Amino acid sequence: MLASIAWLKRYVDIDVTPEELADKLTRVGLEVESVIHQGQGISGVVTGKVTAIEKNPKSDHLWVCQMDYGSGEIVQIQTGAQNVKLGDIVPVATLGAELPNGMKLKKVKMADVYSYGMLCSAAELGIDNKLLLPEQREGILILSPDTPIGKDIKEVLGLNDTVLDIDLTANKQDCFCMTGIAREAAAVLGKTMRMPDTSVKEAAGGDVHDMLRVAIEIPELCSRFTSRALKNIKIMPSPDWMQNELRACGVRPISNVVDVTNYVMMELGQPMHAYDYDTLAGQSLIVRRGKAGEHLQTLDDQDRELTPDMITIADTEKAVGLGGVMGGLITEVTDQTKTVILEAAAFNGPSIRRTSKALGLRSEASMRFERGVDIANCHRALDRAAHLLEEMGACETVCGIADAYPVPYHPAVITVTPETINTRIGVNIPKEEMIEILQRLQFDVKEDNGALVITAPTWRQDVTCDADISEEIARMHSYDKIESHNPELALRQGKEDPMEEVKSEAEDYLASAGLDEVMTYTFIHPSFVDKMMLKADDARRNAIRLMNPISDEFGVMRTTMLPSLLNTAAYNLARQAESVKIFEVGRVYLPKSLPLTEHPEERRVIGAVMSGRRNELTWTSGKDSVDFYDMKGVAEGLLAKMQLTDYELAACKEPYMHPGKSCVVKAGEKVIGYFGCLHPTVAANFDVPEETYVLELELATLAESALRVPRYTHLAKFPGTSRDIAVVVPKNVTMQELERVLRANAGELLKDIRVFDVYTGKQVAEGCKSVAFNLTFQAEDRTLTDGEIDPIIKNVVEKVAEAYAAELRK
Repeated sequence: MLASIAWLKRYVDIDVTPEELADKLTRVGLEVESVIHQGQGISGVVTGKVTAIEKNPKSDHLWVCQMDYGSGEIVQIQTGAQNVKLGDIVPVATLGAELPNGMKLKKVKMADVYSYGMLCSAAELGIDNKLLLPEQREGILILSPDTPIGKDIKEVLGLNDTVLDIDLTANKQDCFCMTGIAREAAAVLGKTMRMPDTSVKEAAGGDVHDMLRVAIEIPELCSRFTSRALKNIKIMPSPDWMQNELRACGVRPISNVVDVTNYVMMELGQPMHAYDYDTLAGQSLIVRRGKAGEHLQTLDDQDRELTPDMITIADTEKAVGLGGVMGGLITEVTDQTKTVILEAAAFNGPSIRRTSKALGLRSEASMRFERGVDIANCHRALDRAAHLLEEMGACETVCGIADAYPVPYHPAVITVTPETINTRIGVNIPKEEMIEILQRLQFDVKEDNGALVITAPTWRQDVTCDADISEEIARMHSYDKIESHNPELALRQGKEDPMEEVKSEAEDYLASAGLDEVMTYTFIHPSFVDKMMLKADDARRNAIRLMNPISDEFGVMRTTMLPSLLNTAAYNLARQAESVKIFEVGRVYLPKSLPLTEHPEERRVIGAVMSGRRNELTWTSGKDSVDFYDMKGVAEGLLAKMQLTDYELAACKEPYMHPGKSCVVKAGEKVIGYFGCLHPTVAANFDVPEETYVLELELATLAESALRVPRYTHLAKFPGTSRDIAVVVPKNVTMQELERVLRANAGELLKDIRVFDVYTGKQVAEGCKSVAFNLTFQAEDRTLTDGEIDPIIKNVVEKVAEAYAAELRK
């Protein structure tokens, strides 16, 4: 946003330098990126009148001009420009003058004729071509015929002005205009702000409601639409002061009607548009959506195809403009226009942004609508525009304003205590100072039992809560007065979620154990429940069906990990893979009821499948295949990695597992999962070998049972000793039961138990088995003797005999 200091002085008395003002505005949140001194480098350039002009006889392009620039004498100056005529008033660089490009004027001789100065173009004065009309961009700059001669050109063209380049944040839409910046300047300087004159004579009489109908069909995209009618329009250049101030803010002057709409937009922040009244069918302006296939030729002479997403201004027959973006060419104000309709509206910002982006049309108006405009400003903008045109003698205003305003806007009313504000800011600002600050910013403040009841101005739509009020007070009180201190916050160590740690550790271990990680779809074929022989009352049969599956093969969400992995294993084995060892840590989805009424339960599961050769076939390796103990080793290794020691393995009753070669893993009463050989029928259903081994563990239960803090023990200083015993027990007695009895009765000296032989045959009784254990004993403070070990062995054997009718095998 470019802000002219000369323009700002119309509304507030500025008694500080531009640099000081820039610093003060920056400190309250309006960051001034640069201070631009216009006309810098220009001196000795004045206005002069061509009193005589003739061609240089020795040149085919030079003209000899006699110039009067108020010095009391006529000065001869040559120019090569072809647009200079007798009587023109132009900028004249006198002898000794300096120009922005560093040139210093001296007497020169061209084609045998001396020249005592130079007639200047706009470019030579440092004026951007984009701010000039096409006819002003070439040749000498021709000034208005009523321009006095002998005047400093910087004063005439407003080049003695200073401009602030302000980088506004998105929440400061109220400062996207000169009055908004003036309001902030008045607040920081402690001055009183003057609003521009909006008085209207309405000399044309009549009533605008008899001339024009305005209507809003889409109140969600247009909250207000207002219009004024101006008769007896005279199209002419706008006054020099207006042109100078527009150029200072980066706007190119065009004609009085267009310049006034731009001037009011820059002054009050309200974009406006002018229509030729006689081109409006039905004397109506209707705000509606664009129609599919509808076209509009915009002011830039481009044919635009409209869509229902675009805010369209239309009469009773056709579209006449794109609301907030650009008007239509058919209703353009021209030299033949007699009656003008001025429009001021409030459009939906996101809709304007989408339309601007879609059409590649971004303008000063669209940028203001995108940020949000003051809905209450529409009448003020229309009156200000009519007032300026009346001052120029360019129109007569019709009485009244046509106003479509379906849902009136009510500014925010916020109740907050001074204590709350001081606590949030971290200072102690007196209540009286808070009230004075808010009133300077034109907030309405009332006291109610110690609290402040604050009504935000209509142009401050960004203020919605007490935090916003605190910000306003803090920035005006001055951030420099707020002492820095460390926040009183409890610091926490950042670390990974425990579940993610367990997942990562499980993945690392399984990969190190020789399994390949795979990623499968969470969608599977509905037939998996029958292939896995799940019972009719098994909750895993209640799979969630997809409304729009990617294919028939992926019609439901899986309730168990194994079908996905078995399908992957079958795919690889069918393509001559000698072995498959894969795993995945993924999710299964268990609905609480069907059809779904709430989100299903998502469980993370570790799944693995092993089938085929144990080792890669080489001349040093055997040809044996994986078996139950390979998967058991993977499972026990994973549990050991998680430092889970208090678990037990029991017979598995899952229908898809082999009843004699599978286990369930329990930690106390919690079931962690299953592993073992696949049921032969299930293996056939999935086209995998009978000797296919699977594992499925629930990650959450594993994480709850796992020991998260590692435990370390010192290496013993004294040697250990071991004893072997073999007991004959009934076949139905499990190793785990035997080990439990041994540990319970061997005492603290027992460090390890290993099974090294299981025998059934002629040497043992029918229905019994011989199990041989190696028991390791060790003490921390001494070397054990036979006298200490023998009683322990005797006690262990007796207890096993009592529990299982066992006998010691000789």
